[in-house]
Amino acid sequence: MIQGAITALITPFRDGKVDDQRLRDNVEFQIENGIDGLVPTGTTGESPTLDHNEHDHVIDIVVQTVAGRVPVIAGTGSNSTDEALRMTRHAREVGAAMSLQVAPYYNKPTQEGLYAHFMAIADQVDLPMMLYNIPGRSVVNINPETIVRLASHPNIVAVKEATGNMDMASAILNQTDLLVFSGDDSATLPLMSVGAKGVVSVTSNILPSTIHDLCAAALAGDFDTARTIHHKIFPLCQALFAETSPAPIKHAMKLIGSDTGEL
Repeated sequence: MIQGAITALITPFRDGKVDDQRLRDNVEFQIENGIDGLVPTGTTGESPTLDHNEHDHVIDIVVQTVAGRVPVIAGTGSNSTDEALRMTRHAREVGAAMSLQVAPYYNKPTQEGLYAHFMAIADQVDLPMMLYNIPGRSVVNINPETIVRLASHPNIVAVKEATGNMDMASAILNQTDLLVFSGDDSATLPLMSVGAKGVVSVTSNILPSTIHDLCAAALAGDFDTARTIHHKIFPLCQALFAETSPAPIKHAMKLIGSDTGEL
């Protein structure tokens, strides 16, 4: 079962190209510091502006470098169902453990449209799926009732919950067996207190062991330790979203010598 601290990896660039060696080094840094899983080509990985070849290339490098040591959850969502299918098939072929499927953005699908989109991917690609609900970026919310319907599909196993609404997470946990992960670092502890299994984290790009320790403590029921870590990193979590992500985390990575800062 996937649980704990999962890093939404940045995509490092140098002179406008993906920096392959830095990406490999960043993956090794994550694993050496106890991370529980990795998400390449999510929003933090600049998926909206990667071209298709870059997108596939980043997933390839991460899967190859990880070599089965931790699960790789490939960001392969799109507002085009055909495009999401193509990218998800590629992720499965190269050995990703799961796909991350964001709610189709800009199109503003109905709840029935959302259901049809996710079911098409689950039906056509035999790869576990984590739904990604982030209406702040996609405009649409995947309502709890729709998530309950989707949970009946054996390939739909998890939700990245980034609505900022505790009732959403509670409703999902109350009515399904889906694994719920926080999509916001500052909400990790509150969500885990009601049963979430961890976080897909931006902050763990620079503090993988700290975010791992927070999640491990919460999973063990040691909420005193988890709360102490939460309050310690809370100002940093806020700072990393002072401007549109991933610009702040890219700058932070530059400061610690793990990226050029290029977007």
